[in-house]
Amino acid sequence: MASLSPSLHLPCNSRTGFVGKSQGIRLRVIPASRVGFVRKTVECKESRIGKKPIEVPSNVTLTLEQQFVKAKGPLGELSLNYPAEVKVVKEESGKLRVFKTLETKRANQMHGLFRTLTDNIITGVSKGFDKRLQLVGVGYRATVEGKDLVMNLGFSHPVRMAVPEGLQVKVEENTKIIVSGYDKSEIGQFAATIKKWRPPEPYKGKGIRYQDEIVRRKEGKAGKKK
Repeated sequence: MASLSPSLHLPCNSRTGFVGKSQGIRLRVIPASRVGFVRKTVECKESRIGKKPIEVPSNVTLTLEQQFVKAKGPLGELSLNYPAEVKVVKEESGKLRVFKTLETKRANQMHGLFRTLTDNIITGVSKGFDKRLQLVGVGYRATVEGKDLVMNLGFSHPVRMAVPEGLQVKVEENTKIIVSGYDKSEIGQFAATIKKWRPPEPYKGKGIRYQDEIVRRKEGKAGKKK
């Protein structure tokens, strides 16, 4: 006996539900506009890094002008422009604090970022930063000639790099390179440019690596078994 299957055409913006079993199945059409949704307000939490105060050493002179900060110390002078989402305030104790001026996602991102950048310029002009690299490989060595860094990295010719203004480069034991200065971003950029000439390869570990870098090694291909 053939079964009867009535075709029902329901609007695409509706939901259906079962309403009992008396005399078969009845369908109730619920318009989608009547379906309720619970909306939750997500509150933006304050950055744990951004709310930390910044210590200002006695040998650093600060100049604050609205969204502009300039730090001058024994090693040099650096400045920083702030976006509209954050502001910097100097407290009576002499410490600096970075505050958000808006409650947005971008303001949360800028809060922690510019607190770190502010701390970097103050530490840079007072104490300075350094980045250390290690040359690993047979015949790999480096020397400083005048204002140039010269490296033998297995090429047919030595690699010569001019040291940027404001940075100092020192070589120890022919294989250890120390890049120092007061601008942390410039130090990191120059160190990355040095490493780019010979990134460490994963089989023997040859190349230029940071002193605290861990190079993940790979196992070489095994020979064919006889």
